[in-house]
Amino acid sequence: MMADFPTVHVTAPSRLHFGLLSFGRKDVPQYGGVGMMVDLPALKLCITPSLNSDWEFCGPGADRAETFAKRWVRSQGDVGPYGCRIAIAQLPPPHTGLGSGTQLALSVAAGLNGFFGRKEMSPCQLAHSVGRAVRSTVGTFGFRHGGLIWESGKLNPPDDAVLESREPIPSAWCVVLIRSMRSPGKSGDAERDAFARLPAVPLDITKSLRDEVSQHMLPAAAATDFDSFGESVYRYGRIAGNCFASVQSGPYGGDELVQIIQTLRSWDVRGVGQSSWGPTLYAMVPHSAAADLLVARIEAEMGAMVDSLSVSLPNNTGATVRVVYDGETSASQ
Repeated sequence: MMADFPTVHVTAPSRLHFGLLSFGRKDVPQYGGVGMMVDLPALKLCITPSLNSDWEFCGPGADRAETFAKRWVRSQGDVGPYGCRIAIAQLPPPHTGLGSGTQLALSVAAGLNGFFGRKEMSPCQLAHSVGRAVRSTVGTFGFRHGGLIWESGKLNPPDDAVLESREPIPSAWCVVLIRSMRSPGKSGDAERDAFARLPAVPLDITKSLRDEVSQHMLPAAAATDFDSFGESVYRYGRIAGNCFASVQSGPYGGDELVQIIQTLRSWDVRGVGQSSWGPTLYAMVPHSAAADLLVARIEAEMGAMVDSLSVSLPNNTGATVRVVYDGETSASQ
């Protein structure tokens, strides 16, 4: 007879990454970084008992979900004879700078913990169970906490990173997400090759990035000072992006992305930048009406350069995991 397993629903936000703090040195923590979580595009998956006790995977990203599930099982040891069905209803586009791989991996891990009744894991434990967070852990901490994440990196990789600070983002602020697939981001082997070729980040640059976050970005978010926050995010992203200039032709991943950012800045949109390797760009505005106006202007004046436009609100809660037995929710996070 089939064991009494629940249905588990997981919804996870997307991650915007403003840039790394350091890489290539052994005398300071490696990677680290700053970013924020946004509600859309969201990842949604559901885990249910399998009718024949086998493992089943369906929906966008099913192959990757299967890989992450197998890693989770190996990390847990014996989970018994029963499998489950993992159905992915929504998945943010992969390799576009939104952290969808990490959010899928952590969603699978957190969902399986709920399905098999395992104890709650810390963000880094979740990441270890599915082989993620090799470099930055902004999306890992963001999965649990949401908000603006500052993590200081790892002194001895693969040690766990340290969550330096987490600050909520004012709920009225909006982010316009702009994507041009003519300037694709890096992932997989291309990303590993890029890091192998990059020069180390100078100590004074790492210090200036940390000072930018601690002295400007975080205080502006806490004070709900939108203009100061946007300028700080732009400065941070440009400095961090210049550390990658040798492999992406400047602080951003291509001439078209540079042109879009320069145009937005000329329109007095201050908080603009590239998320991770791109090609997703973000443009921050103080409220939804400003977001609608900006989208309309981008469509009218830069439509030929843009493949997709969307508007998202900040996510200050992280992922939600609902464990339901016979129609009643018994656990959530």
